[in-house]
Amino acid sequence: MNHLELNWHNALSTRKENGHLRRLRPPNEGCDFYSNDYLGLSADAAFQQTIYEAIGRDTRLLTGSTGSRLISGNSDAATGAEKRIATAHQVEDALLFPSGYKANLALFSCIAGRHDTIIVDELIHRSVHDGCLMSTARKWKFRHNDLTHLEALLKKASGNVVIAVESLYSMEGDFAPLGAIVALAKKYQAGIVVDEAHAIGVFGKGLVHRAGLQQEMLATVVTYGKAMGVQGAAVLGTHLLKEYLVNFAAPFIYSTGMPGVQIVSITAAYDHLERHPTLAITLQDRIRHFRKYQLSNTSQESSPIQSVQFQHDRELRAVTQALAEAGIGAYALFPPTVGQARLRVSIHAFNSHDEIDQLCGIIQQYEYRK
Repeated sequence: MNHLELNWHNALSTRKENGHLRRLRPPNEGCDFYSNDYLGLSADAAFQQTIYEAIGRDTRLLTGSTGSRLISGNSDAATGAEKRIATAHQVEDALLFPSGYKANLALFSCIAGRHDTIIVDELIHRSVHDGCLMSTARKWKFRHNDLTHLEALLKKASGNVVIAVESLYSMEGDFAPLGAIVALAKKYQAGIVVDEAHAIGVFGKGLVHRAGLQQEMLATVVTYGKAMGVQGAAVLGTHLLKEYLVNFAAPFIYSTGMPGVQIVSITAAYDHLERHPTLAITLQDRIRHFRKYQLSNTSQESSPIQSVQFQHDRELRAVTQALAEAGIGAYALFPPTVGQARLRVSIHAFNSHDEIDQLCGIIQQYEYRK
């Protein structure tokens, strides 16, 4: 073992001793309260059949795109899907990416320059931070949803300023105050980027669209691997933004274009959700049923992400084990990943009232924080 490998070994050993070692595990075949499949589309037989039939009409969709979209990897399927997405969200244009991570990496790597400032919510997704690392702009963090702190930073910021938030935060399960952020951005002439990864599908076309704020955004990022049940992402905005990314976003320029099967799956997801609006209504019913137990520290009643906090790590480990023994999967989070040990409960349209009752009954046997 050379010195570099010894460093890897020691880092892994330390993580294991602290109980934070990550491992790839087989899929949980029990009751799902942990995935981001909020509307159940990933296992929806009718939805799968729609995608299957689309592929059957053109089997070329099954293979790769052969190169970067700037060389040989562009297609009618890609440009058609981008028009479809832009129309759905009532924006000028859209640019597809293979994942939300890649979309944020591309966007934040180039939208601001050396003398500019990007101000991000401290709980924003890691992909935004990594995109900022590729940028020459300075990055500042403001305390989560703290508009007083955000304004204090806006007063000090120089150059062009971009504010970056999530509309629905993946760990806290709470919403960004988009209206108030728009007001601050106008006051200080800042641009806004909103990541809608956990909101699209759950709240129609997302919370930006629902509030009619599309034209107030510098860019909006929507992803398809959660409530939409497929894979991929799109950056929404103006024709100018799309052309700029195509010319200056390295993760887009130097990546092979998405395969056709991924692209037609995305358009199929939009079509399916438009035909089945009751899925989101059913999800809200399940969320209300869970919140009747008053276990959650999540303030927003309509959020599909509900957080149950525990005073001690040992209590969380015990409840997670008890849930696993009952065939129930929920995601445990420990410091320093989060400030307070918690069970992240993802509610889905396919969770029954009985399953929610069983989940909550087990949690109630342990010491959780009100």
